[in-house]
Parts: sequence; C-alpha cells; structure tokens
Amino acid sequence: MQTALVLNGPNLNLLGSREPAVYGAQTLADVEALCRAACAAHGFALDFRQSNHEGVLVDWIHEAGRALAAGTLAGVILNAGAYTHTSVALHDAIKGTGVAVIELHISNVHAREPFRHHSYISPVARGVIAGFGVAGYALAIAALAEPRP
Repeated sequence: MQTALVLNGPNLNLLGSREPAVYGAQTLADVEALCRAACAAHGFALDFRQSNHEGVLVDWIHEAGRALAAGTLAGVILNAGAYTHTSVALHDAIKGTGVAVIELHISNVHAREPFRHHSYISPVARGVIAGFGVAGYALAIAALAEPRP
C-alpha cells in the first residue's frame, strides 16, 4: 500500500481559531480525520504532519524522495502556508527529489493580499488546489489516485 504524505506548514496548527472567516472552523485534527477517510477510500495509507519550521518541511520532502525511490509513496500534498510565497528552499527540495506534489491552499490565495499571489511551489507542483476550504485536502488525495497521462 502506498502512502499519501500530507505536509502542513506554519500556523496550520492554529486552524479552528485563526481567522475562521478565512480558514473555517475545522481544526487540524479534523483535517487529519478527513484525510484519513479520503486515503482509505483511495487505498492509501496516510502520513499527516505539521511544522512551523521551514527546514523540517525540507527534510520531510527529502524523506519523501527516498520513499518515492522505494515505491512506497503515492505523492505529497503540501500546504506550505506562508512558505509558499517565500521558500526557494522548498521549491528546490521538490525539484531535487522529483516527488509528485500537489500544492494546497484552504483559502483562494488569488483573492487575497497581492503578496499571496506568487508561489515558489507552483512551478514544481503537479497541480494546485485553492479556495475549497479543508475539502481541498480530499480533492488532492483523489488527484493523487488518478493516473497521469
């Protein structure tokens, strides 16, 4: 059974209390439960993580590259939070490992502040899901299950 690795970046541990008008009322534990159910429906194991530290996220992308080489990884769903707009290191880690990454945003970043309109992740991502609330996580897991042309 392959694993879907769901990585959550800075401040996502505050889901449910941080700007609920933007991010909703669900907690990160609620998101993990949603991902677990979506993974079960698609035959994946779930590895769900969160860190506020950029280097930890980079290390996890490197780990994902090793899992990909071993054939145990279906792909990565990355909600890099604010690091989406600042992290060349995450861009380079994704590019360097060759892992299939789906960039995920709970809110529609393109309808928000201009600094959120640029992503360092998008050029190296398989796809981007934004603006569907936490339901975007289930959409991303379903996308991992789809065969690529």
